[in-house]
Amino acid sequence: MPIRLPASLPAFDVLTREGVMVMAEDQAARQDIRPLRIGLLNLMPKKIQTENQFARLIGATPLQIEFNLIRMSEHQTRNTAAEHMAEFYHPFQEVKDQKFDGLIITGAPIEHLPYEEVTYWDELTEVMDWTQTNVHSTFGVCWGGMAMLHHFHCVPKYLLDGKLFGCFRHTNLAPNSPYLRGFSDDCFVPVSRWTEIHGEDLPPAVTQLLGSEETGPCLIEDPGHRALYMLNHFEYDSGTLKEEYDRDRAQSQVAGQEIQLPRNYFPADDPESTPLNRWRSHAHLLYGNWINQIYQSTPYDRDLIGS
Repeated sequence: MPIRLPASLPAFDVLTREGVMVMAEDQAARQDIRPLRIGLLNLMPKKIQTENQFARLIGATPLQIEFNLIRMSEHQTRNTAAEHMAEFYHPFQEVKDQKFDGLIITGAPIEHLPYEEVTYWDELTEVMDWTQTNVHSTFGVCWGGMAMLHHFHCVPKYLLDGKLFGCFRHTNLAPNSPYLRGFSDDCFVPVSRWTEIHGEDLPPAVTQLLGSEETGPCLIEDPGHRALYMLNHFEYDSGTLKEEYDRDRAQSQVAGQEIQLPRNYFPADDPESTPLNRWRSHAHLLYGNWINQIYQSTPYDRDLIGS
C-alpha cells in the first residue's frame, strides 16, 4: 500500500519518480480502509528536503499512510517559501485536538542553545506532553530526540569540541527488539551534530538499541512514553553530508576556519568522489519496523489513542 500525499506536494513527484508507491488523497478516499495517520513536526530549515526524506522511508511499507505536515505555531521559517508552508503545513495549535498513530519530531540546527532558550521551547514542551494523550508512538530524531530525553528524563546534553561528522559504525545492542528486526550485528549511520548525550545519564526506564564507542548512544527506546529516540540521521540522502560539508567549507573560507572531512563517507576520503550510501537498507528496516509496530498496536478507533 502507498503513502497518501497531496498531489501538489513536491514529495509526490519525487517519490513517484523513484518508484515509491504514492497515492493522491482523492484516490485514497475511495478505499475502504483506515490509513495510519503519521505527523511530521518539521523543525529543519530545509523543509522540502526533510519532507522527502521521511516520506520516502515511511512510504516504503505495505500500509496506507496519511502524511500530515506540522509546524510550530509562531515560529517563521526563512528557508522555505511562505506559499509552501501555507499550503501544506498546519500549526500545532490547529491540530492539537486531533489524534495521530505516529509523530516524528525532527532535529533542528539549534544545538548550541540551552533547551529553555529556544524561542519555541514552551510550545515544544506542550507538544511533547500532548504526545502522551494524542499520539500512539513518537519518534524523536537528533535534537528532537535529545529534547524529549531532556523533557521526560532530565538527560543532559554536552557540547563537543568539534563536530561529530561522518558515517559511523554502530553496534546492534538489542537484536531481539522488534524495531531492529532484520538488522545486522552492526550498521553504518550518518552523524552530524555538535552535542552528545552520555550512556551513563540514561535512566533505567529506557533501553539503548544502537550505540557506538565513538559517537555514543544512537537509538533509544522509551516504552513508558511510547517513544523512540534516534540521535543521528538514518533519514539522510546519499548526498546530504556532502551538502553540509560544502556549506561548512564555504562558510569557513569567510571565517578563516578549517573544516573536517566527514569520516567514512567519501571513497578514499576524496571529496570529489561520489559518496556511497551504506545505510539505506537499515534506514528502511528501522522505519518499516516502527510503522509495523504502530499498525500492530494502535487502536482501530483513532479516538481511543491515549485513553
